[in-house]
Amino acid sequence: MPLNEDPHALVYARLLEEQAASAPIARRTPVLTSASVSRRCGATVAFKAECLQRTGSFKLRGALSKLRRVERESRGVVAGSAGNHAQSLAYAARHAGMACEVFMPLDAAVSKLQAVRAFGAEVHQQGASVDECVALARERAREAGLTFVHPFDDHDVIAGQAGVGVELVEDVPDLRRVIVPIGGGGLASGVALALKQARPEVDVIGVQAAACAPIAASLRRGELVVSASAQTIADGIAVKRPGALTLPLLERWLDDVATVEEDAIAEAMVLLLERSKLVVEGAGAASLAALLSGAVAPASAGTTVAILSGGNVDVGLLAAIASHEETRAGRRARLFTEVSDRPGGLAALLTAVAAANANVIAVEHVRDGVPLPVRATGVALTVETRDREHLARLLDDLHGAGYAVQAD
Repeated sequence: MPLNEDPHALVYARLLEEQAASAPIARRTPVLTSASVSRRCGATVAFKAECLQRTGSFKLRGALSKLRRVERESRGVVAGSAGNHAQSLAYAARHAGMACEVFMPLDAAVSKLQAVRAFGAEVHQQGASVDECVALARERAREAGLTFVHPFDDHDVIAGQAGVGVELVEDVPDLRRVIVPIGGGGLASGVALALKQARPEVDVIGVQAAACAPIAASLRRGELVVSASAQTIADGIAVKRPGALTLPLLERWLDDVATVEEDAIAEAMVLLLERSKLVVEGAGAASLAALLSGAVAPASAGTTVAILSGGNVDVGLLAAIASHEETRAGRRARLFTEVSDRPGGLAALLTAVAAANANVIAVEHVRDGVPLPVRATGVALTVETRDREHLARLLDDLHGAGYAVQAD
């Protein structure tokens, strides 16, 4: 049906038109196979790499769809966002020649703030959460006569996000299950609408961070639930309140919703970086985290696709997560012991560590604040090992060499 007949009819024909209309600007992101993840899950698993989309996330699709509706009569657009919606709206507005303002949380990632400004938008950094920023943007729209663009609770935005599902229908012939991150539900609603209308046999399962999972709770209880906290490394899906439009759509079209813990998200981010060479933010990695943690099982036949919804992660946070994951996996450890405070005392310890094929990253003498014998010094070592078994062998070797080692 033509786009101008019914702006609220999210039928498959309209979703196809929206995807085609955005194609000159929004990339058709690749579906990437992963042998290592498939082996680990015991099934065929692939990634829909929206982290490679222009502006770094799927959000560009919804922004383009919305601006096509309003650009002729609008004085400009305004939005509230943690970063991905802000970047995408700023990019789309610049392409359309429209003024753009965005409200972003006080703790928004520096990289996302810089990207939004680089696309020409005026940034107001206010509010403690996405919800507060959305409220501030609504007020600004009323004051300045701007068009408010909701990050997810909008029919046009949902229709645009559905392009991810349209591409999966066309690109994965044996598609059987799709796992999609849920924040406010715009992407999940759009993907589910596209897949269930074109390929009703495909399961669509949503994933939220356990630390902020109001949609999972709302669907489980059958009533609106607002999350008390939005503290999660998956900040792109840290939305406290389900959307008035998206919640009913998700209730109707999703097959299930799962939640994942922070450590599972961190593991997925690091695995994607190491094995697939993909930089994926916490929100985007939640879909893979659900598979790795067992929160969602892959389809027994055909292909399971995990949608990697975004890649806009602060470099400092990514480094901290990588370090945390290495420690959790037993590949990095901090050891404390004491050695003779005489020439050769430290060298003997380092020789023992080297003999165990471990790598010393940092060495620190500790003489104050710990009980030590006379003529002894404390030594704190940060070491790299291959895995937990290697770390255990290192500790055994050091104990066998006479060192009383404590591992943090």
